[in-house]
Order: sequence, then structure tokens, then C-alpha cells
Amino acid sequence: MKTVILCGGKGTRLREETEYRPKPMVHVGNKPVLWHIMKTYAHFGYDEFVICLGYKGNMIKEYFLNYEAMNNDFTIALGNKDSIKFHNNHLEKDWIVTLADTGEDAQTGARVKKVEKYLTEDTFMLTYGDGVGNIDINALVKYHKSHGKIGTMTGVHPSSRFGELSLKDNRVMQFNEKPQTIGGLINGGYFVFNKEFFTYLNDEDDCILEKNPLESLARDGELMVYPHEGFWQCVDTYRELEQLNAQWRTSRPPWKVWQ
Repeated sequence: MKTVILCGGKGTRLREETEYRPKPMVHVGNKPVLWHIMKTYAHFGYDEFVICLGYKGNMIKEYFLNYEAMNNDFTIALGNKDSIKFHNNHLEKDWIVTLADTGEDAQTGARVKKVEKYLTEDTFMLTYGDGVGNIDINALVKYHKSHGKIGTMTGVHPSSRFGELSLKDNRVMQFNEKPQTIGGLINGGYFVFNKEFFTYLNDEDDCILEKNPLESLARDGELMVYPHEGFWQCVDTYRELEQLNAQWRTSRPPWKVWQ
């Protein structure tokens, strides 16, 4: 089963970084957030990816074209382009990555439709290129297969911009600074779809995944939610990026499911 990752948006709310690079290439630690997402899927055995490119997509192409050199020691004989000897192996050696240009201005639904030709299996996964979490991908896939519907969306608890109060008779019993909220779920990406979902999409640039396609799928009773009670965080603002980097510097980053 392949995983499609949406990496084409302009990330205007993170302009401090996205002025110079696509948002999935913004670094958490010394790796792009895209790498963190892919490591999560690969940890569960899903290491075939289709990357939907748009804004500054060439930077993502260059990242993977140069991956061997940037992640290994090597010896090169100058003047002989075929003489490169790599001295060690990175842990991503079995990944298969398809990089697909889906248009500078295409919306999310159009991008997915445009990579249909690369998805030959009956089922595929889909997520955004800016959200990390400790989602159990195997449990998600098992849940999707159990209900027989076309689509599964992972529901997550968003992080709160403000402190959350636990009250009793107007007395503060507990104060939690910027936790993930307890009540309510939002769309956290990490979808699983049967191929029938492509009939809900079109390749016109104005096709927005989260509008008519998912709304129609829900009206047809074909969209289920997989509740994820663990960690999830998107990178929409510079403040959120700083929070993820601070967590990465700890001994146990909450989304790092791999060793």
C-alpha cells in the first residue's frame, strides 16, 4: 500500500520559513518535517510514497536526488562522475519515493486526483506534509479494513493556543499550559481510502479535498473516523515549529515511534 503525501501548498502562515522553502522541508531537528512523517509510516512497514509537489517542489526533488550523498560518507574521483563510493548505509535505503508535479496552484483534491496513475493497489493512504503524530498506522489500516467503507480519517485532539482550566464550582482544580484539548476531534490527516474515492475527485485546480469530496463521502455514509488519543501536532506557525524543535531535543519526542 502506497502513502500519498500532500506537499504542494504555499504555507503562508509560516512565511518566516516558507519564503525560502516548501513547508514540508522546514526542519525539525536536522531533518525536514516530511522526513519525520515518512519515518512514521516506514516504521510500520509502509515505505512506498507518492509526493504531490507544487510550491517550490524542486527543492523536494533535489533533497531526494541528493539523499545518498547528504546522508552517507563517500569518496569521489573528481572528473569521473560514475566513481562514487558510499561508506555507510542510512536507515532509509528501502524507501521508494515517487515525486509528482501536481501544479503550482492546484488544491488538495486536484493533487490527489493527479497522482491516481501511480496508485495501482485497491487501497492507499494519504496525509498532509506538515503534521506529525504517534499514530499506530497498523491499527489505523486494520480499522479501515474492518468497517468496509470507502474512507477513514484520523481524528485528533488539536493543541490549545491557551492554557486549559479544570474547574469545580469556579475554583481552578488544575491548570494545564497549552495541552492538547480533551474534547472534540478535528481532521488530522492520516487517511486510508479505497480506490473508489477517486470518483469523488477531479483534476481541476479548484478541487479541494476537504470540501466537496469529503463532504460528499460523509453524506453517502462512506467516511469513518479513527480516533487518535495520542500526540499530534501540525506545523502551521513559527511558534508550533519552535515547540516541535524543543520536543525533538528531549530524550523522547512524543511522535518518534521509530528507533
